[in-house]
Amino acid sequence: MIQISPKRIRGEWASGYALDMHTLSSECIGYNEYGHAQFDTKRSEMGELLYRLKYKSDRSVLKIIIDAVVEFVKSKDWQVDVLIPVPPSSTTRSFQPVLSIAKGVSKLLLLRLCQDCVVKVKEMPELKNVYELDKRMELLKDAYAVVRREVVDRKILLFDDLYRSGATLNAITQALKQKGKVKDVYVLTLTMTRRIR
Repeated sequence: MIQISPKRIRGEWASGYALDMHTLSSECIGYNEYGHAQFDTKRSEMGELLYRLKYKSDRSVLKIIIDAVVEFVKSKDWQVDVLIPVPPSSTTRSFQPVLSIAKGVSKLLLLRLCQDCVVKVKEMPELKNVYELDKRMELLKDAYAVVRREVVDRKILLFDDLYRSGATLNAITQALKQKGKVKDVYVLTLTMTRRIR
């Protein structure tokens, strides 16, 4: 089992955690031949596993990540009914890490997975390139539809890979509460950035 250091994340939800920081440090070590800055980045164990899965397509780390998520959820008294993965920001990727992890977690926890309960209905740029929180919130306004019959009066575990500003998770939580009439929302992410933006 990997070492994690859970961090509480606050938002519209009842309770939320990131299992660890994504990076522990990142130091500029110079520039390459194209003038791009090069960094020596040190990641947490979970951050490194997520990096390998998401950017190196290393699916061998899936089981380790899933086991860590399952153990953490078991340690909480959330008593959730439905696991909802955050819809991907890019649908062009053939492999969706968040969905793959959510499938494994739902199977081990015997928890209903609803990957279509929250649907992105508004086109927008990837938020990783939008740094102002107000601008993120404006882009996310009315961005998600909820299939109410699937979530009404349920306790939801909303799952994502990275917590940066909380804008997406807050927008989805608001949609689940207002449109879906859920009982409660709990949030879990694998990692969080060192600087919340």
